Amino acid sequence: MIPLKGKTFLVTGASSGIGDAVCAQLVGHGANVLGVTRRPGALHPDISPIKADLTSREDISEIFHGLGKIDGLINCAGTAYLSRIVDGNPADWEEMWRVNVLALSLCCQFSLKHFPKTGGRIVNVSSMSGHRVPPSGGFYAPTKFAVRAITDSLRSELKAIQSPIQVACVSPGFVDTPLLDNYFRGREEMLSKTRAGMKMLQPEDVAHCIMTILTAPPHVEIGDILLRSTDQMA
Repeated sequence: MIPLKGKTFLVTGASSGIGDAVCAQLVGHGANVLGVTRRPGALHPDISPIKADLTSREDISEIFHGLGKIDGLINCAGTAYLSRIVDGNPADWEEMWRVNVLALSLCCQFSLKHFPKTGGRIVNVSSMSGHRVPPSGGFYAPTKFAVRAITDSLRSELKAIQSPIQVACVSPGFVDTPLLDNYFRGREEMLSKTRAGMKMLQPEDVAHCIMTILTAPPHVEIGDILLRSTDQMA
């Protein structure tokens, strides 16, 4: 088990949901945490804030300008709308693609030069919707399929150049976070019924899986962790 005390981690989407829970658990392990968020005032005082809008390539580039060494990158930022292909709003598609796919990819690329020669770990938060398309369809699932493919592509590329940096995914089912409010926008009654009828995963459950990846022995490479609530059917 790798100790995290004194190591430095960059976490996107740090001010809420899974990102907030990851930051809290990293601090609990004694790590130094750099939290990327649009709302730096919402971060815990133990987190070093980096203000950025992940829909902006310029903001993403600035995150890494002058950044020192990091031991890990955890891409938790994401957005979700229940926006169908047949009649969804293309503006919603574009925002999901920019945040869930392009921003994640750029953070992965820009981070590589900031790892020590001994390597480190990148963890991308994907979704069960990156493994199967929900009956509701929509554009969100394709963005999470892309996260899986990007993770696998980056892993292959790093191995080809004999880099010691490891890349992993975590793919949760429904997690009770503010992201669900966006996903069920205009369908608030459906969200209320879902919350009433299902004990969802909590952000801390997903963060625990991410800690498992970050603390695994160096010779153990975890590709993806799939998890769902016992109340979730698929």
